[in-house]
Amino acid sequence: MTSPPERHELADELVVVRCQLGESAAFDELVRRWSAPLYRYALKLAGEAELARDLSQDVWLRAIRGLPRLLDPAQFRPWLFGIAHRCFMDRLRSRYAIAVDNDTDPDALGALAIDADEELLHQSLERGLAALPLLEREVLTLFYLESLPLAEISTVLQIPTGTVKSRLFRARKLLRQLVVNPEQEDDR
Repeated sequence: MTSPPERHELADELVVVRCQLGESAAFDELVRRWSAPLYRYALKLAGEAELARDLSQDVWLRAIRGLPRLLDPAQFRPWLFGIAHRCFMDRLRSRYAIAVDNDTDPDALGALAIDADEELLHQSLERGLAALPLLEREVLTLFYLESLPLAEISTVLQIPTGTVKSRLFRARKLLRQLVVNPEQEDDR
């Protein structure tokens, strides 16, 4: 005998196949089944109801477009929540880009950080940046704080663009390590 969770998964799989065959009522059924869990997830990510509603709508729009390409209908749930994650990350990136383009005060960007204390994050980044070796600190400063393109950084530092890219990669990695594991800074 099939247990209730397996029954729901099988039912979802059948509804997905019906959607892929073009049955619009099947998509309505998926929306009815998954709107509440999707909204709860979006609300946890976004932290505010209006943004969660917008994210949910974006997810459903992407889902209806992408459903024909879903190869394994049994993977509908992780696929749907993966779309939600990507929608949220896209929204954060676009908000961050708009804020940076409009010369928004960097402290205002802290509102985008989920479950993070803005001041603590800022201090941690400052400490991490200060702890980086000069070459890495310089390339990060030019690229992120001064917004210079790679070609201009190459000219400023008189090094090939490929070297700029590799230094940026190394600098990001080191900064991530310093911010995530600050105790390792003393071990270096």
